[in-house]
Amino acid sequence: MLYEAKEQKLQINNTQIDYITFGKGTKPLIMIQGLNTRGIKGSAVPLAYMYRIFVKDYKVYLFDRRPDVYEGITVRELAADVAGAMDALGITNADIFGMSQGGMIAQYLAIDRPDLVNKLVLAVTLSKNNDTVKSVVNNWIEMTKQGDMKSLVADMAIKMYSDAYVKRYRLFMPLLTILQKPKDVQRFIILAKACLTCNAYEELDKIKCPVFVIGGRQDKVVCGAASEEIADKLGCQIYMYDELGHAAYEEAKDFNKRVYDFLKE
Repeated sequence: MLYEAKEQKLQINNTQIDYITFGKGTKPLIMIQGLNTRGIKGSAVPLAYMYRIFVKDYKVYLFDRRPDVYEGITVRELAADVAGAMDALGITNADIFGMSQGGMIAQYLAIDRPDLVNKLVLAVTLSKNNDTVKSVVNNWIEMTKQGDMKSLVADMAIKMYSDAYVKRYRLFMPLLTILQKPKDVQRFIILAKACLTCNAYEELDKIKCPVFVIGGRQDKVVCGAASEEIADKLGCQIYMYDELGHAAYEEAKDFNKRVYDFLKE
């Protein structure tokens, strides 16, 4: 299998979660993805290829959200699930790379379980609610409730990607609507609501490990200022892409290299 990419299942806390591993290294890297419509099942090889810069040095783990998400679940509780998965696999002192909602989860993981975290990367994320994220996420929830998947997927693309990127790939939008339609509507709504439970800002001083914040100034989902807010509070390294937004991790060709260089410092 390419880059030793594997899809596996893990029993934790009376539930079974899907997870992916890839890479030939021995040092653990936990990648925590953001809110998505489909989950990680079936994506081991594409993700391994996308993050191939890490495969020589790291054993990379990606844990899906628990299948039995419940109304009112918080990002702090999702962080506890990641901690439980790491405990079950005997992983400690790992590098953590969280994007968007995954960055919210990663903050709570570092706050509540510092023994699990060696270095922390917080990408295109926030530490407390703001008007931008509340408006965007509540709009996505309402579109999903109404069954308007075409508008949902189109709005997610517009909010996440740069104007140039959307214009370049606009002909593929009908296909994207099919591919990115939520597999489980209620699950998507519950996890979207969880995005609005992040309130880690006042606890950020509990994070003692090295942190790297990376974001886009044109972020239309959490706003670029949210990344700067975290970095200012922590006094840590930060890099901002002036022309990119929430999907900087896909659009910027040097994004993974910047993360890799920080982790290998």
